[in-house]
Amino acid sequence: MTAAAKLPWALSVTDLFTIGIGPSSSHTVGPMRAAVHFAEQAVATATPTRVICQLYGSLALTGKGHATDTAVLVGLCGWLPDRVDPEAIAPLVTEIRATQSLKLAGVSDIVFDPEIDLQFMMGEFLPEHSNGLRFEAHYADNAPLIATYFSIGGGAITGDTVINSSSNIALPYAYGSGADLLAICHKEALTIAEVVARNEQAFRAEAETHEFIDAVRTAMMASIERGCAIDGTLPGGLNVKRRAKAMRDTLIKRGPRIDPSQIFEWVSLYALSVNEENAAGGRVVTAPTNGAAGVLPAVIKYYETFVPGATAEGSRTLLMTAAAIGFLYKNNASISAAEMGCQGEVGVACSMAAAGLCAALGGTPGQIENAAEIGMEHNLGLTCDPIGGLVQVPCIERNTMGAIKAINATYLALNGDGQHIVSLDAVIETMRQTGEDMRSKYKETSLGGLAVNVVEC
Repeated sequence: MTAAAKLPWALSVTDLFTIGIGPSSSHTVGPMRAAVHFAEQAVATATPTRVICQLYGSLALTGKGHATDTAVLVGLCGWLPDRVDPEAIAPLVTEIRATQSLKLAGVSDIVFDPEIDLQFMMGEFLPEHSNGLRFEAHYADNAPLIATYFSIGGGAITGDTVINSSSNIALPYAYGSGADLLAICHKEALTIAEVVARNEQAFRAEAETHEFIDAVRTAMMASIERGCAIDGTLPGGLNVKRRAKAMRDTLIKRGPRIDPSQIFEWVSLYALSVNEENAAGGRVVTAPTNGAAGVLPAVIKYYETFVPGATAEGSRTLLMTAAAIGFLYKNNASISAAEMGCQGEVGVACSMAAAGLCAALGGTPGQIENAAEIGMEHNLGLTCDPIGGLVQVPCIERNTMGAIKAINATYLALNGDGQHIVSLDAVIETMRQTGEDMRSKYKETSLGGLAVNVVEC
């Protein structure tokens, strides 16, 4: 089997699902991780006299709207996305700006003026990736430490100094394509979720994987609950009002009787609530990104609320199967909107959620692959054109569309036998080609589409 040759490293569910903060996995979570990594390297040498960070490409063009500057400052102080208290971020950044200093890696006090030392290189792109960061640490008696990082989507970072701990792990069922995955399922008489579960045993004990998946599901449900409990206006200057709380209150007042249209309203509410939390910088799960963080939680909540006989094991199956599909997109295309447009975020999330729900409902591997293909096929060409560089319009509503499409794709696939014209591999390759052909102004730069036309109107 040729799968292993296609994998740049062995991916785990922990690479795809990250409990972090909003508003963006590629612009917030990734840069924060890069800043932490650099800060630790910098103080390991000596106490720097000065640290500089330069942001390139999409990180510069939409960095302020995506809170990249905030992420870098918090990361330089040593805070990782899954460890920092979202409520503590604003006071920390205010203190840094007021004192023009920070505690690098949490241990070394240095002078740092964000207006001078955090530089937005507008219009400049590094050739390796659209999301580039370059750090410099200068010392009194040592040569400067210079490192470049790339935030490649979903909170993942690469760079010359970043070593992936899973690069040498051999998976028992490595696969590089959807066809490979189906062949493994057929040959070994395994479900897709079982393939993922057995591969995860190369990283950790089965109980630890279950614990992680359950924690992801719990964090997703918590983001729905928080989003439904808070109203007000989202930060950033667009004055977008939070709608989830009022929408939930309206649905509750209608009473317990549920018709099909109300089910769609509830699903939309679930996605809306998560992405309003994300836009406010709250705690969400990258799934596979922050901009698409509401799709999978909404579909899981749909399964647990409206599907008779739903179980905790079914939710695990949903997430493990979704991860299997996410690995294919991450390895064979990209989940970065700066490379693929929003088809690489909401489109991928829709494809993952459709596959996961189909599995939870008892679909065969062929039906699951079909559901994943349908989920992406009807998101091809979706641009990323956030107004004001904020993950709000059209991003929040786009997650509701992705969740509804995922459910629709599931039932279309379940009504078939798994045989279909367009394969998942073909649609992933089409997404990749479409992303490469898409003009950069439609890929998270806020230089085209709604980002400019709504402002001009």
